Amino acid sequence: MSLKLYELVGTDASRPFSPFCWRTRMALAHKGLTAESLPWRFSEKSAIAPHGSERVPVLLHHDKPVVDSWTIANYLEDNFPDRPSLFGGEGGRAMARMINAWGDIAIVGGIFPLIIADIPKNLADADAAYFRQSREARFGKRLEEIMASRDTGVVAFRKSLEVLRQTFKTQPFIGGSAPDYADYIVFGGFQWARVVSPFTLLEPDDPVYAWREKLLDAFGGMARKSPGYAV
Repeated sequence: MSLKLYELVGTDASRPFSPFCWRTRMALAHKGLTAESLPWRFSEKSAIAPHGSERVPVLLHHDKPVVDSWTIANYLEDNFPDRPSLFGGEGGRAMARMINAWGDIAIVGGIFPLIIADIPKNLADADAAYFRQSREARFGKRLEEIMASRDTGVVAFRKSLEVLRQTFKTQPFIGGSAPDYADYIVFGGFQWARVVSPFTLLEPDDPVYAWREKLLDAFGGMARKSPGYAV
């Protein structure tokens, strides 16, 4: 089978860092599939434009493009039904759709202002300039100003994770006794932060920390082996 994955990197091509690409990486591993990594940078939009996208992840299956992490997860589930299920049935898929929206808003959106000024440090000059200009235009202030209150902002972020702590009182993973795509949605945000920033998001006694540790060790430690900060 021919699978290739465009994934976001900075100056280090072995250090993919997009939270959405990490969702796809974990989904592929869950399915027991291997995809050739195609490192992609912000300044390389022309490389994926022929595939109908301006952002990654983009999965190529026999050169057929599949765009967007949620679309890719559904594609893998439907096209590789003999492999372990990402959703555990249609009910699980429906619930994962909700988690996908929550992951975008509460996890990725919650983490972004806590690490935003650290991200350009991982990028080449042209990509760093693009990132700064586009994000400062979006937020209406300098990246450093956005991140200046992160020591207090992280307290609110940790409080927002209480729904996960309540879940982990009765089961080890969002998916139940074993992780599924719902776990990978949420984990992608934490892995993104771990790869690009030394900032401590979680305290070691937090049940969410323990859950993240288990996913770092999943699939032979694939995520832990990826270059990152030990936070």
